[in-house]
Amino acid sequence: MSASSKNKAKTPENFTSLKVSLPPKTSAGFNAIKSSIGQVSKYMKPLDAVKLAFKINQKGGFDCPGCAWPDPDDERSSLGEYCENGIKAIAEEAQKSTIDSDFFEQYSLNELSSWSDFEIGKSGRLAQPMYLPVRATHYQPISWDDAFQKVAKHLNALDHPDEAIFYTSGRTTNEAAFLYQLFVREFGTSNLPDCSNMCHEASGSALSETLGIGKGSVTLDDLYKAELVIVIGQNPGTNHPRMLTALEKCKNNGGKIIAINPLPEVGLIKFTNPQNPLKLIAGGTTIADVHVPICINGDVAFLKAVLLKLLEKEEETAAIFDKEFIETYTEGYEAFISDLKHYSFEDCLRLSGVSKQVFDEAFELILNNNKLIICWAMGLTQHQNAVDNIRELVNLLLLKGSIGKEGAGTCPVRGHSNVQGDRTVGIWESAPQSFLDRIEKKYGFKPTSKHGYSVIDAIKAMHEKKAKVFFGLGGNFISAVPDTNYSAEAIANCELTVHVSTKLNRSHLVTGKEALILPCLGRTEKDYQKSGLQLQSVENSMGIVSSTKGVLEPCSALLMSEVAVVCNVAYATLKDRTKIDWLRYVEDYNLVRDDIQEVVEGFQDYNTRLMQPSGFYLPNGARVREFKTATGKAHFSINKLPDWQLKDDELIMMTIRSHDQFNTTIYGLNDRYRGIYNERRIIFMNREDMKERGLHEQQVVNLKSSFKGVIRIANNFKVVGYDIPKNCCATYFPEANVLVPLDSFAHTAKTPASKSVKITVESV
Repeated sequence: MSASSKNKAKTPENFTSLKVSLPPKTSAGFNAIKSSIGQVSKYMKPLDAVKLAFKINQKGGFDCPGCAWPDPDDERSSLGEYCENGIKAIAEEAQKSTIDSDFFEQYSLNELSSWSDFEIGKSGRLAQPMYLPVRATHYQPISWDDAFQKVAKHLNALDHPDEAIFYTSGRTTNEAAFLYQLFVREFGTSNLPDCSNMCHEASGSALSETLGIGKGSVTLDDLYKAELVIVIGQNPGTNHPRMLTALEKCKNNGGKIIAINPLPEVGLIKFTNPQNPLKLIAGGTTIADVHVPICINGDVAFLKAVLLKLLEKEEETAAIFDKEFIETYTEGYEAFISDLKHYSFEDCLRLSGVSKQVFDEAFELILNNNKLIICWAMGLTQHQNAVDNIRELVNLLLLKGSIGKEGAGTCPVRGHSNVQGDRTVGIWESAPQSFLDRIEKKYGFKPTSKHGYSVIDAIKAMHEKKAKVFFGLGGNFISAVPDTNYSAEAIANCELTVHVSTKLNRSHLVTGKEALILPCLGRTEKDYQKSGLQLQSVENSMGIVSSTKGVLEPCSALLMSEVAVVCNVAYATLKDRTKIDWLRYVEDYNLVRDDIQEVVEGFQDYNTRLMQPSGFYLPNGARVREFKTATGKAHFSINKLPDWQLKDDELIMMTIRSHDQFNTTIYGLNDRYRGIYNERRIIFMNREDMKERGLHEQQVVNLKSSFKGVIRIANNFKVVGYDIPKNCCATYFPEANVLVPLDSFAHTAKTPASKSVKITVESV
């Protein structure tokens, strides 16, 4: 079972005819339009494409199932408030083809697992519930009632509720997520791992500790008005393309931008706005004023170098730090400064891998601008010292008084479209006691206050057979998590695995002894219930809650909404034990929101405010300088330099996305912005490192990582020389996830250290 599961979890190791060219000089533009039209024409029905194009991210329309970048409060683009990757996301969800029992009768699990992730995802929308019996090779159809009873039977047979794990992806709406966590807590556990555990948990941990809220503090309007925006450890051109429009507005308003990233990403070099005909004709906008090619995990070192230089200037002029802000709103300043003085500027700069010339260019912008926003993503959060990375950013902002004022603040850029909203409404393995108390008051049962399993803990529990049922509400768990082989063994140990999904993915092929696939409505589809057509809600990266309502007819009559799936599972499982009338929520989602407003802070008059065209903002203390820490003040923190060294033959590897990818969803085999076509098994290397190892372009190599005595190997990657700092390299995930150790994760937050893996490269 274990060997078979590991094989099914791995992406195929064959090649698909790599072609390499020079990266483009500008992002978006005509090529983005061409790519979008290609996706729509190939995978969607023409009429569906037209309907969706005029409703995606529009007021009264549906929220893009891709990233969580916010929509403007006022004007929305008449040409389409979406990006190239947004079109790819809806083309993936609203595919014209469907798959049902005939498909699964034709293809066995072993055959499907030999397909690429791209082929699996493009096989079609799931059209009916499917069941995999014990030792079966093919899924077979099952009725919804029988599926619910099977889940209930397995859950009720557990010796303890903690033997079940309930995972959530960030695509799930507020309504479904709230009901899901409510069911899990009434069932008796808080095992609610989610995709936050793998991406921005370090952000939430660091920001909660220092500023009293685990979210960013800025709005879109702040980005437009900032004097300086630092984009660090983030590639918006691929991962959050609509952010480039905001950065363009910042530049047009006189703002400056620093891009800090090991790779020179074209989206931060130049942007040709495809929604602006004049820009398409005349050429794009230069985005970054300075690119800082930092070495992987050199962020704290670089920031300390900046802080040391700022301190030097402050001691010379007494005019650099915002002393009034520091004295009024912060604590820990003296201890922070005392610790900072222990470090050497020269040592920090050397460890960052940044030249003195580039440092000086970036430093001058930081020194001379006080309305400062820092944006970041997984390039900072997926390291062992990830929490330190974010806390050091906060230190810089606090010194400059750049928190809680116009054009300044923190901007963690979230990935999936409602990952922030899911956490807000209770998807959290360590929810605050105040939240649990409100659940008890509202529903009459006492939720456990025991911390549940995060993703890392959940995988270990399944591997050790302490957990026997895995239930996934959305997502592609096996392709998202680290340490692919170990994680596959863990999943295979389960008695039952269940996935609520819109389309097929690799997680459906790596199963427990029994498995269920429960097909749900997509974000693009109409949701008809007893009281009529339903709308739902999501929260974006900047804390705005807005409505989302599908516009297409469901692709199959056998689909259920996520709300309906959750409520029916809860009803079947809890039966007479429940204090909640679960099935009434299915009839009218207004009732769900009525409950949310009683349990979750900031949702007063939820149903009424949701009708506002642009939605509504949730309270944000850091935005108004009300810091919800234990002391009521923002905290300076003391952070150490990362303590790691490379051996002579080692490189530090980070996993990245291609431009034809969002999270684990593979839209195609091209990475246009890096000049890579028709291949994903790539390792980007510094050309000097290649020369030292005797490697040439497109040479086939195996990659090996070693952590705490465990050797992990990823076979058959092609070498591509690239502008990346020496001793650093990059690979795509999920192909390279097999190299990421499960036990290498951020302190405090447990985000996997997927951006700092020590590897060796071996010729085949």
